[in-house]
Amino acid sequence: MKSEANKKPQAESLPWWHGAIIYQIYPRSFLDTNGDGIGDLNGITEGLEYVASLGVDAVWISPFFTSPMKDFGYDVSDYCDIDPIFGTLADFDRMIERAHALGLRIIIDQVYSHTSDAHDWFQEGRSDHTNAKADWYIWQDAKPDGGPPSNWQSVFGGPAWQWDGRRKQYYMHNFLTSQPDLNVHNPQVQDALLSVTKFWLDRGVDGFRLDAINFAMQDTRFRDNPPSGLPMEKVTRPFDMQAHTYNQSHPDIVLFLERIRMLLDQYDNRFTVAEVVGANPFAEMQAFTANNKRLNSAYNFEFLYLSELSVRAVTRSLSPWDGAPGQSWPSWAFSNHDAPRAVSRWSKGASTPQHAELYLLLLLSLRGNAFIYQGEELALPQGVIPFEALQDPEAIENWPHTLGRDGARTPIPWKAQSEFGGFSSGTPWLPLSDDQIARAIDQQDGFDGSPLQYAKRAISFRQNNPTLKLGSLEFIPAADGVLAFQRKHEGQTLICVFNLSENAVDWRPETMPDLRVLIGASIPEGPVPLTLPPLAGYIAQS
Repeated sequence: MKSEANKKPQAESLPWWHGAIIYQIYPRSFLDTNGDGIGDLNGITEGLEYVASLGVDAVWISPFFTSPMKDFGYDVSDYCDIDPIFGTLADFDRMIERAHALGLRIIIDQVYSHTSDAHDWFQEGRSDHTNAKADWYIWQDAKPDGGPPSNWQSVFGGPAWQWDGRRKQYYMHNFLTSQPDLNVHNPQVQDALLSVTKFWLDRGVDGFRLDAINFAMQDTRFRDNPPSGLPMEKVTRPFDMQAHTYNQSHPDIVLFLERIRMLLDQYDNRFTVAEVVGANPFAEMQAFTANNKRLNSAYNFEFLYLSELSVRAVTRSLSPWDGAPGQSWPSWAFSNHDAPRAVSRWSKGASTPQHAELYLLLLLSLRGNAFIYQGEELALPQGVIPFEALQDPEAIENWPHTLGRDGARTPIPWKAQSEFGGFSSGTPWLPLSDDQIARAIDQQDGFDGSPLQYAKRAISFRQNNPTLKLGSLEFIPAADGVLAFQRKHEGQTLICVFNLSENAVDWRPETMPDLRVLIGASIPEGPVPLTLPPLAGYIAQS
């Protein structure tokens, strides 16, 4: 096995990922070293010293595998090679070596629910009904009238079935028509996917984020989904109009997850986290991580798609994770490559450093692992992409009814005075705006009062407080608009208070008058104030 990364101080009895802070890199937009306008693995290697300076534990890297890039890497055509736009396997090995030397662990995406239609498996499988891979994807005959096998709809719009003239059958695709769904019910497919997992484990990765894993199996009777009953004003695509009873969340998925866990347990200190998409994700998150024999953690889209941050929303998301027996450990993300940036989304476009500091301190206060998306530490605002510059197939298909994902995927600005913000010497694949370049790393690093310096301080505070990393969480009743909870661990209690409203609020915990602020967002260290400023918060101790 490859040697693991240097450990940061934490409770010796728990694995490294318990309470970890994980920094997400979207490789197309991190740093370009060859001038083609697209970030690459060598850019990640070059930027890892900056990432390590933040004080995080690990890096999650979005897909870099060989792909036609119709869905920017989530349409994999070769699971065990690097797409040339990102580099080579040798570049990947150098990146892993550099990360481990800096004390960072590397987590990579694995896309087990579907491939590209350019994958050799699909090309062989579509050739006829009797080849060795004829049952590796979801193939079904047409209905007698020529219609698709079920009413299932794809995430990106339109039916989830595509007619293939070669096999004279429909194949299923939950996403683009060029992303056929694997038949993960098939043990041979599972074996092939596990061989991919082993390939990257042997290459030194420290864990995996499993993309859209609750789409990995479907109802084998292909029953129609019932209507969702969602009001039409909230519908942006046919997918929203169905309850996804039969095209995702099959109960046998957990048996495949147990096979993944058995493989990972052959290696030291490896980590798995599931992406769980759906209207009611909590039960599925807990099923996917239950009893220490499946995955280590899971996160959902409750915060990622939340239009307004509220006390009710945080309470709803955190309450199911109370540490009951058999329960694993949650993960949380406020922003990522699939959702508009929280600093713009929750501030209704204001995107001020004050908003960014409040949201980051809250994220780092929650019980669970914290995912920080590249640029979040810079208070980087959502990019505004004109239609003619859009790259995201979802945004193009549903324009202008959905914001799409391009605005969250714009490149990272490194140097404000350099062309294209120092991201590339060539024209970037997505444009950077002036307000993004103004928040470049070189304009913030080392400057007191900048969002970046605040992020480093807040991350360090969490890393050096086991109560924040590992402790229990209990909500405290508070004034309207104020979120309050306590974290407890080994005799220490921390009080976390956040005024999520735009108004000043007179409130502090009545039973703890001698509390002192240890770290605050728009609140100085010292005695807890009687009046909470708007969009302010603190972590305090008596």
